[in-house]
Amino acid sequence: SGLSQQAGSVEQLSLHCAEGSLEWLYPTGALRLRLAPRLPPTSAAVKGGSPPHVTACIKPTGTFRGAQLYLEREGVLELLLPEAPRPRARCFSWLPQEKVALFLQATPQPDISRRIAAFRYELRGDWRARPALPAASASAEGACRPCNDTEILMAICTSDFVIRGSIRSVSNDAELQESIIGVSATRIHRQKFPLFQAGGRAGRPVGSIRTPLRCGVKPGPGTFLFTGWLHFGEAWLSCAPRYRDFQRIYEGAQRTRQNPCEFPVD
Repeated sequence: SGLSQQAGSVEQLSLHCAEGSLEWLYPTGALRLRLAPRLPPTSAAVKGGSPPHVTACIKPTGTFRGAQLYLEREGVLELLLPEAPRPRARCFSWLPQEKVALFLQATPQPDISRRIAAFRYELRGDWRARPALPAASASAEGACRPCNDTEILMAICTSDFVIRGSIRSVSNDAELQESIIGVSATRIHRQKFPLFQAGGRAGRPVGSIRTPLRCGVKPGPGTFLFTGWLHFGEAWLSCAPRYRDFQRIYEGAQRTRQNPCEFPVD
């Protein structure tokens, strides 16, 4: 609570968890939030590869008021969230040796009426190879590019969800710049959380997967293998090959013993 802070003071905090939330009541002065995620060993740079990046995503609540959020990178401030922002995520990446923090500064108010500056955050390892980041991310340039064979094989092994199914509908949210794909699942190979639950025709599990609006997703016939990542509790699309194409790719990798994991194909 800002009521316990001195006017003009800056409170220092560190964010270590992979994800969480912050709620600041009656914002006064400022909060400086150091981003220091505890990354798993798998996030280390691959020998001979490029250095690993760390990615953070920030999503304000719909009632975010009383402060503005800045990204502080090597002493330079960049506005991430103005007061009363749209409730969409902003993502950014940095190298582990860079000094990065969030600077949450209270805006002057004529009265002491209740205001809450609140947001959720996610801190992750290298997400640059994940096309599932939302359109608000500066690192999502490849979000609409179809996955190649290697990316598809890795996606079935490492994604948060792997769902075989068909497209029921596609709706667009112009304000959030997102497309929501309604999916009817014929088989759930993996889901870390119950994203797809019974409720469709013939008792099939149904759910929704998001992708940037600019990708121009259209409904179409056929069976797909949908893979992707959880982002603030929502499913975001990574690779979605037609199932027959996936079968061909996987069976070819099996013959040459280049499949990174075992996967049931029928």
